[in-house]
Amino acid sequence: MSELNDTANLQYIDELWEESILPSLADYVRIPAKSPLFDAEWEANGYIEEAVELMVQWVKRQAVPGLDIDVHRLPGRTPTILMTLDSQSDETVLIYGHLDKQPEFSGWEPGLEPFVPVFRDEKLYGRGGADDGYAIYAAIAAIKSLQAQGLPLPRIVILIEASEESGSPDLAHYMDELDEPIGNPGLVIALDSTAGNYDQLWVTTSLRGMLIADLTVKVLTEGVHSGAAGGIVPSSFRLLRQLISRLEDENTGTILPDFLSEQIPEVRRHEAMLAGNVLAATFEDMYPFAGNGKPITDDPTELVLNNTWAASLAVTGLGGAPSPEDAGNVLRPETTARLALRIPPTIDATAAAEELGTLLTAAAPNGAEVQLDMHEPCAGWHAPLTTDRLRNSLSRASTAYFSADAMYIGCGGSIPFMEFLANKLPEAQFVVTGVLGPRSNAHGPNEFLHIPCAKKITAVTAALLYDWGQQSD
Repeated sequence: MSELNDTANLQYIDELWEESILPSLADYVRIPAKSPLFDAEWEANGYIEEAVELMVQWVKRQAVPGLDIDVHRLPGRTPTILMTLDSQSDETVLIYGHLDKQPEFSGWEPGLEPFVPVFRDEKLYGRGGADDGYAIYAAIAAIKSLQAQGLPLPRIVILIEASEESGSPDLAHYMDELDEPIGNPGLVIALDSTAGNYDQLWVTTSLRGMLIADLTVKVLTEGVHSGAAGGIVPSSFRLLRQLISRLEDENTGTILPDFLSEQIPEVRRHEAMLAGNVLAATFEDMYPFAGNGKPITDDPTELVLNNTWAASLAVTGLGGAPSPEDAGNVLRPETTARLALRIPPTIDATAAAEELGTLLTAAAPNGAEVQLDMHEPCAGWHAPLTTDRLRNSLSRASTAYFSADAMYIGCGGSIPFMEFLANKLPEAQFVVTGVLGPRSNAHGPNEFLHIPCAKKITAVTAALLYDWGQQSD
């Protein structure tokens, strides 16, 4: 049986990216295919359908032998692309990605816009290229490269959803409908995660869960003159800050309640130490710190664990306050904070949401009216331990295409799909990886796809498909 030629694999993939994938990805960046959470009129606006059509037509032009392509649509739900490639092998691999996008955000550098593709310094700037438009292209390119070498493949299922950025509310419905064609994959490859750098393969071993809630403190039924009320009526902002201090130590950022802490498995602590050693010199450059800003600690292992296993809070929005230039001398009646609370991977998100509600609304300070509006809790995910065979495959592929060994690390963000699929496929192995490395800034301004890294991730995907196809029954 022929062996995979790594040089030919990478060369084929490089040419396909340059000649075909990048032009189509640029067209995808132009489409404001915002997830339903950010575009309530997504059906009428038609941008998600436009993105689906763009990708499906590109795949059809690739004329992949044996590939079946279907777009599934349920009433009122975003469409899902399902592609299957049958094989004589009993092994099935599921490749996952999504095509819906986050909203524009502000702060893009001059010359960059969310829905205008810009190629600069081997990067493609624009919303969605890295998160997660490239996934379908990488999956097809990996298959084509193996077919070009005449190599056997496992049975492959490619699933591209369109509601991930909204928490994947439509996915469970499609997974039920498509249960038979999806089958029972032994390996899941998800191309929607982060990378510690662009110099090696990074495998995500866990994902934090997330609780999103709007916390409102109301002290008056209408605004009053700040001079007349100051010192008598408490500030809604101060009381809001007081409530948040029940949750977070404002001096250290430590999340205080015991129900939001978790014991870290030793294997993940060891992996965090190895990852921290690789990243130690780069933490200060990973993010656009202002002034003399820097990470909250000099311990690289602690930084990795803080980001992947500890709970953390971000206040991502404020309501009830005018912009500074529009502010008058008025004691405002209420203040609302959008809380984005990341929770450890193994915490029960639903139970944590209930306890959070009690924590923040009980015994309201100064008798104020306090309201907490919870969004749907998002569970975290902890990967099953990687088998030695798969770990060896990952190491070989990373060394072949990145000239460095694979690294294993948790991810501070969430991919709702993973917990759902892990419960559905309890015996499967998972390779969760991606191109969202330093400064790639998914969800924020200046998002970019690191093109050389994306090509190598594509080559790694091909190598994993090849290796998995060699497994005996």
